[in-house]
Amino acid sequence: MAFTPYQLFLAGLMLITGSINTLSTKWADRQTSHFCDGSGANVTFEHPFLQGVGMFLGEFLCLLVFKFIWYSTARYRIERMVYKGDAASPIVRFWPINIKKDTRLVDGEQTFNPFIFWVASICDMLSTCLSYIALNYTSASSFQMLRGSVMVFTAILSVLFLRKNLTWKHWLGIFAVVVGLTIVGVSDVIFSKQPEGNHTNAEKLAGDALILIAMLFTSFQVVYEERFIGKYNIPPLQAVGWEGIFGFSTLGLLLIPFYFIIVPTSNSGPDHRLEDVLSAFCQMRGNWIIILATF
Repeated sequence: MAFTPYQLFLAGLMLITGSINTLSTKWADRQTSHFCDGSGANVTFEHPFLQGVGMFLGEFLCLLVFKFIWYSTARYRIERMVYKGDAASPIVRFWPINIKKDTRLVDGEQTFNPFIFWVASICDMLSTCLSYIALNYTSASSFQMLRGSVMVFTAILSVLFLRKNLTWKHWLGIFAVVVGLTIVGVSDVIFSKQPEGNHTNAEKLAGDALILIAMLFTSFQVVYEERFIGKYNIPPLQAVGWEGIFGFSTLGLLLIPFYFIIVPTSNSGPDHRLEDVLSAFCQMRGNWIIILATF
């Protein structure tokens, strides 16, 4: 089946915005600023869990956009329903039909349990946090290319859980992707002239492994959504928004215990906590570029 111009536009837009997402996150990670302890020492910005909360906040904003479009197009949607109804209806006789506004962004089913998005948001949360951790250890280019492994994992999980039938063309494509991913991973170690930041080649390889694990969780999310959410005709903006709500609330609450977990290798603050939100805000205050990149 040939792709429509709209589908090609969406694919190109996803490629561009996805690249901007990776580059801006890496841009923030490479910035240096001081903590709140007054030591004056500048350290790199390493707060993957707080960055994950920011990502879910962005998803939550999609729900606000959905609600705005929903209420701003309410009259047009009612007119369209009336127009499809009985021509003898009093509403049709006394309410002039003037259907002009496109309401496709909010068209869909509204009878569903929002908690069906909670599992998907957990997978998204694990994938996002692991990805942002990995981005501290590897280059943005390697990160972006290794994200292509999601195609391999999704294909395999679709066969296992959705009983999909893949043709030899699909398997050939999967093999080509695996070869490409292998080349990227090996080149990070063999052809790297210098470590990424202050990290060794071994840490870069560990970062690449974290990316693959993150994409595995993304694949679980995709398969889950097709299996349990795909049967509903839910508007995409609304679906993303609900995942943002559950992801934001879940990860936001986890930041509290993360503050009390000490990890010697963590560089999130002077006390080496798993996530130190207060230190992150201090670093943002000391370097406006971090705020710009995060925004």
